[in-house]
Amino acid sequence: ARLSDRFGVIVDGLTADQARRAMTVPAGFEVDLIAAEPRIHQPVAFTFDAAGRLWVAEAHTYPIRAPEGEGADRIVILEDSTGDGQFDRRQVFIEGLNLVSGLEVGFGGVWVGAAPYLLFIPDADGDGVPDGPPVTLLDGWGHQDTHETLNAFNWGPDGWLYGCQGVFTHSRVGRPGTPDEQRVPMNAGVWRYHPLRHRFEVFAHGTSNPWGVDFDDHGQAFITACVIAHAFHIVQGGRYERQAGRHFDPYTFDDLKTIADHRHYAGNIADHAWWGRNEPVYDDATSRAGGGHAHCGAMVYLGDNWPASYRNTLMMANIHGNRINLERLRPDGSGFIAGHGDDVIFANDAWFRGINLRYGPDGAVYMIDWYDANACHRASPEIWDRSNGRLYRVRFGQIEPAQVNLDADTDAELIDRHEHENDWFVRTARRVLQHRHAAGTAEAYQVRGELLARAADGHRTSPRRLRYLWTAHAIASLSDDEVRWLLADTDPNLRSWAIQLATDRAEFDQALDRGQLQLSRSLLADLVELSRSETSPRVRVYLASLLQRLATPDRWQLAPGLVAAADHAGDKNLSLMTWYGVGPLMPDDPVQALVLAQQSQLPMVRRFLFRRAAVDPRLLSPLVELLADGLSDELNQEILEELRQGAQQWGRLTAPDRWSEVVERLGASPQTTIRDAVQFLSITFGDASVFPSLRQTASDAS
Repeated sequence: ARLSDRFGVIVDGLTADQARRAMTVPAGFEVDLIAAEPRIHQPVAFTFDAAGRLWVAEAHTYPIRAPEGEGADRIVILEDSTGDGQFDRRQVFIEGLNLVSGLEVGFGGVWVGAAPYLLFIPDADGDGVPDGPPVTLLDGWGHQDTHETLNAFNWGPDGWLYGCQGVFTHSRVGRPGTPDEQRVPMNAGVWRYHPLRHRFEVFAHGTSNPWGVDFDDHGQAFITACVIAHAFHIVQGGRYERQAGRHFDPYTFDDLKTIADHRHYAGNIADHAWWGRNEPVYDDATSRAGGGHAHCGAMVYLGDNWPASYRNTLMMANIHGNRINLERLRPDGSGFIAGHGDDVIFANDAWFRGINLRYGPDGAVYMIDWYDANACHRASPEIWDRSNGRLYRVRFGQIEPAQVNLDADTDAELIDRHEHENDWFVRTARRVLQHRHAAGTAEAYQVRGELLARAADGHRTSPRRLRYLWTAHAIASLSDDEVRWLLADTDPNLRSWAIQLATDRAEFDQALDRGQLQLSRSLLADLVELSRSETSPRVRVYLASLLQRLATPDRWQLAPGLVAAADHAGDKNLSLMTWYGVGPLMPDDPVQALVLAQQSQLPMVRRFLFRRAAVDPRLLSPLVELLADGLSDELNQEILEELRQGAQQWGRLTAPDRWSEVVERLGASPQTTIRDAVQFLSITFGDASVFPSLRQTASDAS
C-alpha cells in the first residue's frame, strides 16, 4: 500500500512490537501485544473458552479453497499458563482445515465454518485435543466469493449460535443428504443454529457482506457490513437493504435500511472503489469520516474494564482506514440510530487489517490483525504475506489477569455470575448451564426455577432480568403460562422477548418448517389483545416479527390489531415488518386481505396490500370490485395507481368483470389522476366496449 506521508500513516510493514507502539488510543488506555508471528499467522476468527483460553483460527488456504483433503488452515489455542496476563503457551488444536472463516467453542467442542461446511470438532474433556474427526453438521454453504462465506460466529442471548454470510455467495443449506428442494437458500444476512436441537434458520435477510454480529444489554442484535452502509439493527424476519441482487420474496417491495446517520467515507462510493486494486483511495475527508467503506468484526462493548461511557457502543474494524470505528447507539422508536463516535483505536499503520474484536474475562478488548500490505478482493496471483498475524489487548489502566474456569463452577456460582458487570461471565455461564442441563433432569428444573424467580424480580434492572430469562429459556423453553406471565410484565423488554421466545421450542420446529405453526388458543388470544393495546413500538415490532412464524389462520387473528396502530405509522421498522407478515395473506384470501387493507392505519401496509393484488392478474377481480363498489377518492387513487404500475407486469389481459362499472363511476372523476388512470387501464385491457364511454368522458372533461 502506498499512502501519502501527510496523513502520518506508516507505509512499510512493522515488527509486531513496532506496530503496537505505533498505535494511538484515548488517554488512559494501553495496548498490549498478546501474540504475533511466528506464534500465529493469518488470524481470521477467535474466541474465548470457559477457562479464558484464546482460540484462534488461521486462514492459510484463503482466498481459494483447496481440493478436498488438502486444506492448510489450523486452529491454535493460546493460554496464560502462569496467571501473569501473558498468553505464553501455544497448542495446535487441529490442522488441515479448508477455507476456515468462523469459530466458536462450547457444548463439548469447537464450531467451525469452512464452506461448504459447518463443522463440529468434539473435545468433551477440554484438553485441546480433538476426541475424533470433524462432524459435518450442515453443508451447502457457498464459496463463490471467498470474502463472504459463513463468518462472525457468536453465541446469542437465546442460546443459539449466530453468524453472517455475504451477498455474492449463494448457499443452499441443509444437513448432509438433504434434497435440494428442502434446503434453505441464503445469499446475504444473519443465520442461526441451535447447538442442541440442531436446527438451522435464516434469522434475517439482506445487507452486503456482513462480517460481525453482536448483542446489547437488552439482547438487540447489530451487524456491521461493507459498501452500502456499515451498521444495521437486526430484527428476526427482517429484510434489509441489499448491495446487489433481489430478495427471495419477489413481493418484498421495500426493505429496511441502515441505522447509521453517517458514512465512513467521503464523496461517492464509486470514488472509493478499491476492488481489484491494492492502493486504497485515502484522503483527508475520508480519514475524518472514518476511513473507508469496508468493515470487519462487530462488538457491542459490555465489559467492565473500559469506562462506563463505552457500554453499549458498537465497534468495528475499518479495513482501509486502519482503525477501529465506534458508533453510539441511541433508541429511535422500535429501533436505533447509530451516531458517529470518535474512532477509538488508530493503528497509524497501512498494514493493519483488523478482522474481529471481543471483550474478554478481564474486561479488556482483544482484537486480531491479519496484517498485510494488501487489503482484499484478489485471489490470483498470490499477493498475500503469509508470515504475519497479530493479536492485541486494549485495556484501560492496569488490570488484574482473569483466572477463570467456569466449567468448574457450581450451578449456584454460575447463576450468581449473571450479576457480573462484565457480560463475558454472563454469556459463558449461560452456555455452561445450557450444556450441563441439556438432559432436562430434576436438578435442571431447580436451576431453571431459580433463574425465573430472579427474572421475575422487578427490583432488578431490565438487563439483569433479561439475563436470567434468557438462561432459563436456554435450559428449557418457556411454556405458554410463562410466556403469558411475561406478556403482562411492565417492562417492554421482557414483553418483547416473551414474544420472540414463545415459538422457540423443539416441539414447534417441524411446524415452523412447514409454515403451519398454530399457537394455543389462550396464548393467541393474549397476543391478539396485546396487538390492540400495546403502546411500546419495540413490543409491536416483535409482534410483527411473530407474524412470519405463524400459520395463516393465526396471522389473520393477529394482523388487524397490528395494522390499526396509527400512532406508529412513521416507525421505520414497524410498517415493513408488518407487511412482511401480512403480505402472504393476499393470495390466501384476497377479499379478506383487501378488507384488512382498508382497515389499515399504516399507509405503507395498505398500499403494499393493494400492490400485491395489482401485480398478480389472478387477484385483479377483487381489487376491481372494490373500485366498482365505491371508495373514497384517496383509496380510489391509491388502487388505480397500483394497478397502473402493476400493468407493466401483466402481459395481454382482458378487462376483469365489473371494469365497465369502474369506468362509469370514475371515468368522469374531477381528479385528473383518477381519470387518466382509468383511461390508461382501459386501453391496457383492450376492451373495445369501454372506448365509447372514454370518448364521452374526454368530451365531458373538455
